[in-house]
Amino acid sequence: MTAIAERIGARHGTSRTRSITYGILFLVTGLAIILLFARPTAPAQISTFDLTVRADPRLMLVPQIVLPTRLTLYVFAALSALAGVWQLVAGFRRANWALGGVALIFIVAFLTWATRDGSLNVVSLLRTAFLRSVPLALAALSGVLCERSAVINISIEGMMLMGAFVGAIMGSLALNVLGWSFAVSQGFGLLSALGSGALLGLLLAVLSVRFKVDQIIAGTAINILATGVTSFFSARILSQYRFLNNPGIIPPFAIPVLSAIPIIGPVFFDHNLLVYVMMVLLIGIHVMLWYTVWGLRTRSVGEHPRAADTLGIDVFRNRYINVTAGGMVAALGGAFLVLASVGRFDRLMTAGKGFIGLAAMIFGNWTPFGAFGAATIFGFADALQTRLAILRVPIPSQFLLMTPYIVTIIVLAGVVGEANPPAADGQPYEKE
Repeated sequence: MTAIAERIGARHGTSRTRSITYGILFLVTGLAIILLFARPTAPAQISTFDLTVRADPRLMLVPQIVLPTRLTLYVFAALSALAGVWQLVAGFRRANWALGGVALIFIVAFLTWATRDGSLNVVSLLRTAFLRSVPLALAALSGVLCERSAVINISIEGMMLMGAFVGAIMGSLALNVLGWSFAVSQGFGLLSALGSGALLGLLLAVLSVRFKVDQIIAGTAINILATGVTSFFSARILSQYRFLNNPGIIPPFAIPVLSAIPIIGPVFFDHNLLVYVMMVLLIGIHVMLWYTVWGLRTRSVGEHPRAADTLGIDVFRNRYINVTAGGMVAALGGAFLVLASVGRFDRLMTAGKGFIGLAAMIFGNWTPFGAFGAATIFGFADALQTRLAILRVPIPSQFLLMTPYIVTIIVLAGVVGEANPPAADGQPYEKE
């Protein structure tokens, strides 16, 4: 077994221990599906999955998927076990993709068990998961911008919190005091939130680049600053003057043609403006990082700043620009919570989303689309715990609420694979 694992690791770039661990994990997953889900299920029980939002007359009805619960669970268990045997004997070329596939099998098996003698609207679940992943994706994109230029941004949480606070109070001020139109007020609140993020990003850049303060400490200080400022003014101002905490919510609008596509349309193309802004940012940052001169310079600064400096690239200027832009993207995530989701600011309303965004960035290997994919996983975990409560799954509600954070811990513990950050990440640069 050891010799086989060593050959697999040499062939596919994974370590011997990781190859064995993945194979055993896949086998254990199959066994868990049998013991936890299949055996307690009665033979006659069925699971029903709806694939249409029935309240929307624009959409074509898609037939329900009706499955025999126990038989389906045994099939999922067999697939997971086969993946484990293959990993131990031959090894997958991309073990992390196999891990993701087995994780998906386990999730679908769990949903099949949870909906036995019931039904689950898959489209509604995916739509909710996508919406909840938006602020996480923006936080992850902020981290990508900063860390690709070798500046660790622990302060994403504080930037999101400040963006949410400023967006709420400035949008409310414009709407309820100055009497501006709703659209102009929302735009003013959004721009104000972006400005607050830019200021905090600039502060982090000055501390990290100019004064070479430890980046973890600098980011932690900004988090403490944002938490203190927003909590103080929330208690002193927003709690007394409620009209300063009512900016309204940006209404959704459907993209013609695309929103009418079954399953995909309601999930991705029937949202508010900030969701579409996130999509544009995702594509834009990816293109800029990998297909433009700016992206090449940013990646060179993050990998080997001295070589970049030798070629005439201004390392300090690049880091200032990237960290400031990262602050604005993080603040956009905070503004989304207020202006496009809740409609008001609540103390500590980000609830760790900035840190989960950092985990998504690591999971996504410091790439925009990888970070977005990881953010959707966390968003799905968040949406799932709410839906399971509705389905009355026999799991204590406290454990359901822990789901997104448990997934974060698993990712940060390194179960999903080895991370490859930029070589100079977190290292201050001394110009000779």
